[in-house]
Amino acid sequence: MAEKTVSSLQEEKGVSQREGTRADERYIVPPVDIFETKEGLTVVADLPGVDGKALDIRVAEGILTIQAKTAHAAPGTPIAREYELLNFFRQFELPEEVDADKISADLKHGVLTLTLPKKEAAKPRKIEVKVG
Repeated sequence: MAEKTVSSLQEEKGVSQREGTRADERYIVPPVDIFETKEGLTVVADLPGVDGKALDIRVAEGILTIQAKTAHAAPGTPIAREYELLNFFRQFELPEEVDADKISADLKHGVLTLTLPKKEAAKPRKIEVKVG
């Protein structure tokens, strides 16, 4: 699974910025681990500060897009901040073997786990031999 570079984003030292006329949003590329099994691929992404309502995962034209908005968990208006929470954005080009209709996602404690199963035709199978 290859990472897909988006032409509408500019890279700046690990922080991406969307081109546009109104919004000046910056994005962080989340760290991701990808594992391959017989059944398919598993993608594990670290998204600290993200809850399920602020997470957008899409597949379109063979591109998997992970976009997430972060929010401070503390109530009230901050008086001083020493760091800024940035949103996350990353895209991958899916191999043809992945069944995009069966992709599932699970978010626990800021860790996103995506399960990308292979299509039935792409899975290895054993062929029984009849002896007679």
